[in-house]
Amino acid sequence: MSDKPVILTDEASGKSVELPVIRGAEGEPTLAIKGVPKELGYFTYDPGFTATASCSSAITFIDGGNGILRYRGYPIEQLAKQSSFIEVAYLLLNGELPNRAEFTEFRKDITYHTMVHEKLNNFMAGFHYDAHPMAMMSGVVGSLASFYHDRLDMRDPEQRMLAAKRLIAKMPTIAAACYRHHMGWPSSYPQNRLGYTERFLDMMFSVPAEDYQVSEVAARAMDLLFILHADHEQNASTSTVRLVGSTGANPYACVASGIAALWGPAHGGANEAVLTMLEQIGDVSQIGKYINKAKDKNDPFRLMGFGHRVYKNFDPRAAIIREAAHAVLDDLGVSDPLMDLARELEQIALKDDYFVERKLYPNVDFYSGIIYKALGIPTSMFTVMFAIARTTGWVAHWLEQSANPTPIGRPRQVYTGATERNYVGIDNR
Repeated sequence: MSDKPVILTDEASGKSVELPVIRGAEGEPTLAIKGVPKELGYFTYDPGFTATASCSSAITFIDGGNGILRYRGYPIEQLAKQSSFIEVAYLLLNGELPNRAEFTEFRKDITYHTMVHEKLNNFMAGFHYDAHPMAMMSGVVGSLASFYHDRLDMRDPEQRMLAAKRLIAKMPTIAAACYRHHMGWPSSYPQNRLGYTERFLDMMFSVPAEDYQVSEVAARAMDLLFILHADHEQNASTSTVRLVGSTGANPYACVASGIAALWGPAHGGANEAVLTMLEQIGDVSQIGKYINKAKDKNDPFRLMGFGHRVYKNFDPRAAIIREAAHAVLDDLGVSDPLMDLARELEQIALKDDYFVERKLYPNVDFYSGIIYKALGIPTSMFTVMFAIARTTGWVAHWLEQSANPTPIGRPRQVYTGATERNYVGIDNR
């Protein structure tokens, strides 16, 4: 799988080192630079690790230039159209699509583990009423380690898979509990007669005072969003889970660290930023003004939810979710000036030469924010929705790493502080 090595020569010393070329199944060739410090005395400098592969993985492939996203080799377009989130979860964890018996057993396992320990409700009650849901979620998920620590043998593949299934099953229950605590509503328990997304929506919005009927369109849109957000290769939160996992930490601590990383507005908070932007624009009549501001390099205003750091051509998930977003709005008959504003902004941006030439198309964050708002999910919960879906990717990577242990993550640094100096007593400073 390797090509002829690349020779790196230090002209100052005349020393050279061979850098093996590693090729994966797809994607750019990669230089193995491990020998550079020993042979040449240099470390490499790559802020953000944007040009460095930290691991090898068989889970997700992305080609940003060509707008390609595949889970275990399957194009995201096919999975979104023909699959379900539970089937995709099985695929990510196990590497292959399940047959009917395997799917039934996996779905049964996920359904069985939806309940959380009742003492977690006491833990949840300790949060302030207006605590951010992501703060609650990271705390509660981390606390799961205290419930299962004596029954998790990290060396046992079956025990690792059980922990992965527990996390996928319990995450919607925890997320709904965070929302209901914020709303001051009584606890809601999972109805295992329902499917994964239907069960989650029921836990979110059902109240003792009246019946709640889950919209099929809403459930399918949520399922679709979960598929699209399930994994995205070595992003910041997944890399965080892997880094923590390299220490041998239990999976609940690893996933809690991923939740913390996802919370950042530069990562999981992007769809929340879309709604904030729409509120800033305020009215359809102001779109032209803000379009011009977005084109002005000297203006700090940016159109959030347009373009993507990875997808330089188009986000393959956006075309899929766009149709679902419009279906949800039509089915629910939502009448919201902000939704009208979003639709109008979408149409203008798709036709404006400035955005077309720069390929600044609406991305998955733009449409997911619209769907969440249409479903009545508050902005503070948007990143929580993301975390429910991404948990599957996190545990898939954790399982992969645990089966093939790697050295503990230990990045280097370029030190820019003071050189050696002598201590001076406080009276002489």
